[in-house]
Amino acid sequence: MSGREHGHDPALPHHASVAVPAASATDELEVVPGFERENLQGWIPDLATETDIRAVIEKAFDYRGDVTISRKDGSQITGYLFDRRAGKTLGDSVIRLMLPDTNQRPAIPYSEIAGLAFTGRDTAAGKSYEAWVKKYWEKRQKGEKNISIEPERLE
Repeated sequence: MSGREHGHDPALPHHASVAVPAASATDELEVVPGFERENLQGWIPDLATETDIRAVIEKAFDYRGDVTISRKDGSQITGYLFDRRAGKTLGDSVIRLMLPDTNQRPAIPYSEIAGLAFTGRDTAAGKSYEAWVKKYWEKRQKGEKNISIEPERLE
């Protein structure tokens, strides 16, 4: 159980207690439906408004591939978006990229971003637990022995 479920919600006073669900209810919570990952690879979203920019940057932050940023000065930079810091204005907000073949980590203000494209391959695509279980059972049905439980390399 998480802290909240166990009654350790930081928003509650220490002396408050939270009712713990009955055992049958917690058993039902053990199996949670998965979620579909969006296929963003190749997507070039329209960045017409501040809301669009902020929403697309959040998606890019969750993306497990490289993105190409087009700046308002006409330059482009491609890398893995590993950090974003949202401020009150676009000028106060920045993203940081890891560039291939270099240790540079440039910071780019949201206000300089003219466009963003999801150009790199999403290394996490198809690497879900469900996909792993399916491959495991396929190997087992073929009669393979000593099937490894090690995860596949993401490359």
